Amino acid sequence: MGRAMATGKKPKKGKRKIRGSKKAKTKGPSKVKRAKSRGTLAARRADLRGPDTEWWDAFLSKQDESGGSAAVPSDEEEAFRYFFRTSRTTFDYICSIVRDDLISMPPSGLINIEGRLLSVEKQVAIAMRRLASGDPQVNIGASFGVGQSTVSQVTWRFIESMEERARHHLVWPDQERMEDIKAKLEAVSGLPNCCGAIDATHITMTLPAVDSSEDWCDPAKNYSMFLQGVVDDEMRFIDIVTGWPGGLTVSRLLEYSGFYKLCEAGNRLNGPVRVSGDDAEIREFIVGDICYPLLPWLMTPFQGKNLSTPMVNFNARQKDAKMLGTRALARLKGSWRILDKVIWRPAKDKLPSIILVCCLLHNIILDRKDELLPHIQLPEHHDTGYNIKKCKQESPIGKVMRDTIAGHLPIYEAKS
Repeated sequence: MGRAMATGKKPKKGKRKIRGSKKAKTKGPSKVKRAKSRGTLAARRADLRGPDTEWWDAFLSKQDESGGSAAVPSDEEEAFRYFFRTSRTTFDYICSIVRDDLISMPPSGLINIEGRLLSVEKQVAIAMRRLASGDPQVNIGASFGVGQSTVSQVTWRFIESMEERARHHLVWPDQERMEDIKAKLEAVSGLPNCCGAIDATHITMTLPAVDSSEDWCDPAKNYSMFLQGVVDDEMRFIDIVTGWPGGLTVSRLLEYSGFYKLCEAGNRLNGPVRVSGDDAEIREFIVGDICYPLLPWLMTPFQGKNLSTPMVNFNARQKDAKMLGTRALARLKGSWRILDKVIWRPAKDKLPSIILVCCLLHNIILDRKDELLPHIQLPEHHDTGYNIKKCKQESPIGKVMRDTIAGHLPIYEAKS
């Protein structure tokens, strides 16, 4: 991914690292001696192969003791989804993804007073509760009877494992799946050959004075990192870009992305064309707001006053599809509240991994046909406090494409 800006100083980008499995570090003599007195590590790891069912009751008891159960649904299955966003079966599926990693590479210090390693289920619950609530690590630890450092280690190990093992839940669709997406989007919006919607949001954070810079300070005077997402007809993320400073414009963020480069090179959104009533070709495209440039493969609304009827009709249809991106990001930040709160001094090379894993969990919920509880309040908009900056860039070919689609829509409606 390129970093150079068209003019001026280059912005710094948070580094993404795809982490593979690493060999466990050898314990020091004192730790080995203590481990021997409590049974072999191999024996304790063997205990983790089977599911742990006790952690949930212990967790609920902690909630009752702290008085934090007033808003919790009385139904146990709904209570589980309230805390962890997923059903029990989906939670078990997530455990199956990370189980081998969490058993073979347990973070140091995860042995409780009985000499047993924390179960995989409890580790996953700790990590998912941290991501779902965004609460401070000390509060999460109190809910599970562990320390703040344990929460930190468990959460990061979970993120590392998910980043490597669950990437198949966020991929660009093959052509068969893309044809299904296009058919469903056309049925809803009337837009022919539309493949999805794009939008971007700020993940806000505090930074130490030494790391603060104009690049990371966004137009709302917050320090933030961008997340750009392309979503399908079900609000599933099929491409994301993150790691770039929130001080960029949305259009510049797009230009820096690998997605943009693939589209410009003809290697993405390059499926079969449609033919309009006037025998004009309509290629595959996505839709976005006025903060994005109008390109042959990215359709934005018509702007200005005294728009013609076809233009107004196009804008209404385009908005129907475009809102998928807006709602997906609102749902993401509402479900995984760590992204909706101000993150305290995150390591900028690790924050992209946290964002990615939240997107993976978002997609897993959709892939597993889970439903979010209606009690989980989603923000009305994912970027409250930010004003949309219009992008004036309009590709001549993109303008022709948009006019062709706008002229095609009445024909589509007459046939439907």
